[in-house]
Amino acid sequence: MSKLTTTALAALIGLGLALPSFASDAPDAATQAKITEQLTADGYEVRKIDSEDGMIEVYAVKDGKMYEIYLDADLKVVKTKEES
Repeated sequence: MSKLTTTALAALIGLGLALPSFASDAPDAATQAKITEQLTADGYEVRKIDSEDGMIEVYAVKDGKMYEIYLDADLKVVKTKEES
């Protein structure tokens, strides 16, 4: 194998090993179900649940408006931001 091919192969393998670190830290399925149930009862349509900066971040729609809703570890809403 040429040196260039070996270097390219090593770079691809390294990238492949690094990809799991880019994976989402989204809450588990049971927690997501609780969040969806809670926010649906409040009139939201949950679109996506993720995690950011130690908080649970939910993207939801209510009355035709998009919201980012942040919850703490106890699933209490700590911040709601309307997207424009």
